[in-house]
Amino acid sequence: MQQLGILLANFRVIDLLDIAAVAIIMYRFLLIVQGTRAYQMLFGIVALAMLWWVSQFYELYSLSWILQNFFDYLFIILIVLFQDQIRSALVSISSTKIIGRNGRSKFDQQIEEVVAACSALSRERTGALIVFEKNHGLLNYSSSGTRLDSRIHSDIIYSIFQTNSPLHDGAIIIYNGVIQAAGCFLPLSKNVEIDRHFGTRHRAALGITEISDAVVVTVSEETGRINICYNGVFHYMENEDLLRKYLRKFLLEIDRVGPVESVGRITP
Repeated sequence: MQQLGILLANFRVIDLLDIAAVAIIMYRFLLIVQGTRAYQMLFGIVALAMLWWVSQFYELYSLSWILQNFFDYLFIILIVLFQDQIRSALVSISSTKIIGRNGRSKFDQQIEEVVAACSALSRERTGALIVFEKNHGLLNYSSSGTRLDSRIHSDIIYSIFQTNSPLHDGAIIIYNGVIQAAGCFLPLSKNVEIDRHFGTRHRAALGITEISDAVVVTVSEETGRINICYNGVFHYMENEDLLRKYLRKFLLEIDRVGPVESVGRITP
């Protein structure tokens, strides 16, 4: 208790700000690495730290020496292991609302391309699965497909989902203004209460939004129905204008959108 009293007596407001800054950085980092291989590597590093503590406690000198040398270069190792996540974090800082009208205008152009492609696919009743990556990393899933790094264009999206395309069965993942990958495999929802009429495409859309903050657009090949899935909920898009507005709402955080049918279970 005496040590706690000394600690509180010497505690300053600047110390609180220091702790808060570190906590925010760690929280943002964990959000970025969630759902990626980096998340697994992070747990691996924690396991090694626990093993090092055990080796110190039980005086396992050889193991302790190896781990001690490993942790001496931990900072460099972290930069190498998490270079993609560090890059994503820097990009996310520059892509906040500070980017202003020019950044938002470019985002609107991308949304227009997606809306045009989905409308064409809907008319032809061609299935599609389009994932917008936000803050939660989806590198695990983009690496399961074919890397494209292509500009977002309605013709490219339309051609990817044609039945004669080798990539039409999977999802495309859009991140940082490009089609990052196509033909990607997404985790299926494990919710046992899902309507049995759900197809694999819709289950995948639900699954990825249950574990990340991604925004997913689906086009049903049976009905041509367009839906947006966000936070584990499907929103039925009756027309292009509504699709455009809801993409802006979820991606740009613009709330001026009218009422829409939003249900957790739908018939695709």
